Amino acid sequence: MKVEPLDDEGRAEALDTLDEWDYDEARDAITRTFTFADFSEAFAFMTRVALLAEKADHHPEWSNVWNRVDVLLTTHDAGGLSHKDVALAEAIDALLG
Repeated sequence: MKVEPLDDEGRAEALDTLDEWDYDEARDAITRTFTFADFSEAFAFMTRVALLAEKADHHPEWSNVWNRVDVLLTTHDAGGLSHKDVALAEAIDALLG
């Protein structure tokens, strides 16, 4: 089943609910930087996100430098932001309480 990108209204609604996420217009994606006390906490976070991503069969683009994790979510098959990105962002946010 093909995933469709969010239309302008759907994107605006999603961004209203994802307070800490920023919209990257060039990539039609959402991004967020997470900062932790140290590398161990950052890596533990990435492990928990990896398990969520595998379960959802939807994987982030991300990078880690010591205590920082940068996450970018977009749906390549849809050619941009989709409901799958919004759902994964919400799940990631829920990990942090």
